[in-house]
Amino acid sequence: MTKPIFHMISKGPHPVAPFSHAVEADGFIFVTGQMPTDPDAPDAPLPKGIKAQTGRVIENLQIVLNGIDVGLDDIVMARIYLTKFHRDYDDMNNVWKSYFPIDCLPARTTIGVTGLALYALVEIDLVAKRK
Repeated sequence: MTKPIFHMISKGPHPVAPFSHAVEADGFIFVTGQMPTDPDAPDAPLPKGIKAQTGRVIENLQIVLNGIDVGLDDIVMARIYLTKFHRDYDDMNNVWKSYFPIDCLPARTTIGVTGLALYALVEIDLVAKRK
């Protein structure tokens, strides 16, 4: 195994805890869970509702991935955490599907949790593979 590369993206979302945006090892990229924060205004209130928060999280993931020259089409696995699972699952899925071709959906697990940082409704982490 090659030595891991720890990526911090200069224009990426402000970390809410001590972590790297992504860690790369042997072509795999492990992206830390992203929150629905605005990278340009990290102290601004979170977007209202699961649709807006899911979109913001995916956009933050794109910023991290693009910062290391990979994209959404390189995602192989994602984990999605929802605080209001039964209420928000369908709406989150509709936003998620809008970012991917139907024949290229990453593997995925969605988990209901009791709470997330910043009182967010959704957090997503993922694994990508460099081509």
